[in-house]
Amino acid sequence: MTTATVSDELERLLSGYERARQNLIPILQDVQHELGYLSEEAVNRVADYLGLSENDVFGVATFYTQFRFTAPGKHCIKVCQGTACHVRGSGLIVEEVARKLNVAPGETTDDLQFSLERVACYGSCALAPVVVIDDKVYARMTPKKTIDAIEEYE
Repeated sequence: MTTATVSDELERLLSGYERARQNLIPILQDVQHELGYLSEEAVNRVADYLGLSENDVFGVATFYTQFRFTAPGKHCIKVCQGTACHVRGSGLIVEEVARKLNVAPGETTDDLQFSLERVACYGSCALAPVVVIDDKVYARMTPKKTIDAIEEYE
């Protein structure tokens, strides 16, 4: 989106809310849903709209793990870290993917192709360890199988 388009989209989203602090989280959720992340411009605009400081808005947003502050990649790689997945080696999968893509969990590659995320649990314990790329679930993964799956998206 262009800067003007982002500004217009923010104005449209904000206009649907009363200027009240209790609307902060729903507004941030809507902004992230529309833009994919919370940009500095979005945080500043939300703060201005609600009469809060940027620090207040940023402080709330950083408290919740649902919010991200960098643009997501074209493809999102999520590695389950639930107990079953962890016991079956999901930590090694995260390490290998991070090494291959040269990013840490929560980051996006420089070319904006891939984001790497750790998730608490997918509820697919019988399929552990589970990796989800975009919306496709991969079961009983290993570091090698995960890298092979990622290469299909390159």
